[in-house]
Formats: sequence, structure tokens, C-alpha cells
Amino acid sequence: MKIGVSTYSFKKYMTQSGCSLFDVCDKAKELGFEGLDFIEIPAESHEQRLEIAKQLREKCESLSLPIAAYTVGANFLADDIEAEKARLRNCVDICEALGASVMRHDVASSLRKQPLYSYRQAIEEMAPHIREISLYAKEKGIKTCSENHGYVFQAPGRVEELILAVNEPNYAWLCDIGNFLCADEDPAKAVAIAAPYAIHAHVKDFLFKSGDSRAPIGFFRTTGGNYLRGTVIGHGVVPVERCIGILKKAGYDGFLSVEFEGAEENIQALRDGLAFLKQIV
Repeated sequence: MKIGVSTYSFKKYMTQSGCSLFDVCDKAKELGFEGLDFIEIPAESHEQRLEIAKQLREKCESLSLPIAAYTVGANFLADDIEAEKARLRNCVDICEALGASVMRHDVASSLRKQPLYSYRQAIEEMAPHIREISLYAKEKGIKTCSENHGYVFQAPGRVEELILAVNEPNYAWLCDIGNFLCADEDPAKAVAIAAPYAIHAHVKDFLFKSGDSRAPIGFFRTTGGNYLRGTVIGHGVVPVERCIGILKKAGYDGFLSVEFEGAEENIQALRDGLAFLKQIV
């Protein structure tokens, strides 16, 4: 396994320093990360985004820093699904320009506001569209995946149902070992479900407070009414070493990409999290 990092992890650092994505590439390399995930590249047009993607690829190649994945939002329950699919095909093109072999996309942040509309109905509606995007990506040598992310498709059982319904070998799971806590699921048990389908992985950690307590400042609520706050990897309640062991046992040998979203000082948090992971990997 190699330890990478998402540009998302540098959000606070970018805000405070005013640095660019190109500067983040340098910082990731300086810290000792072995790869980089990019989230959606900001630009005014698709053509500009393509050009920036090519420049970022050249930058990372000059640093011998592989681009592991490209991460984008998506809503396969959008009212104009054809427009959404067209946008996602553009995202695949950006992923190709970056030279990344994996594109992660969301599926839906909420269900349709219709009586008795369930997540299983959503899966049935979304599956053919997700398959279509994955087949488009397959033509370019890119695998697509979705993460256990967002309140609708965060629980491991739901994500597994979705992957089985899409039924396309080119579409798989981005296993985020921390996000399962957002659905009040045991991370280790959840990773065991995800591991056979995993083609990419995110590592993060959380501080936890019971829902029986008053809402702490800076924490967010889980689906079950508890509270979480991002923290340095190794400082929280996620059983990181056990989860990575489960992935290893299942044969996963891809990137472990760090996602930091805590209140701690950004760069030191990444440095400490990387040091902790190196002891495990």
C-alpha cells in the first residue's frame, strides 16, 4: 500500500496561506506523501479545467508524485439526468487529462421527496445511469467508484446493494474507513463488507461524543444522533490499524489517501497522521 493525500486535506492551509493547487503538490511531496487525490478543479469552463488538469499532471510528474484519483460530486436523482450525465462525462475527461486511473463520484445527497420513496427505489433508478458513466470511463482506462459518503448512502449495506445493482466490474467502492461512523456503524465491521469491492481508500479519524451529551462546539451530528469532529489520524476513535489490516487481508494493495478535516493546525496534523500511518503500513 502507498500513502497518499487528498487536496481536500489542505483546505485550511490553502485558505490561510493563499497557495494554489500547484503549491499543494509541492507541499504534499515535501511532507512525504506518495500520491495525490484531486477534488473537482475550480474553473470557469470545461476547457479551462482541462488545461489546468494537464498542467497539474505535468507538475506532479515533475515531482514523481502519482495522481491516484479524481473526486467529483454527482446527483443521479437530478431532475435533468441527461445534463448531469453530460457533466460527469466531462469529469471523466478531466480525470483522463490528470492521468488518474480512478474517478470517485457521489450518487445522491438526498432521496426524492415522494411518499414511500426508499433508498432501494433510488438504487433501481440510479443504477443504469451509474453504469453508463462507468462504461464511458472504461473506454478511457478509468475505473469509477462511489464512497460511503452522505447520509443516504453511507451505511455499508446500502453501498453494497448499490454496487451489486449497478453490476459493472468497472464500478466499485471507495472505502472511507472513517465515514462509517457518520452512520453510527462499527468501522471495522463495515470495512470488512467494503473490502472485497474496494479500489481506493480514504483514511480519516474522528473524535466522538455521545448523543446523550450537549452538542459540542465544532462537532456535527450523526444519523443516530451522536456527535463527531474530524481530528488527526491516530488521535480519534476510528480503529485505523484494524481497518487497514482488514483491507490488507482482503487483498487491497491500492492507495490509502489521507483526508484531514479537523480543527488542529493543518500541516502538523498531516505530518503527524502520515507518521502514524507509516508505522502501520
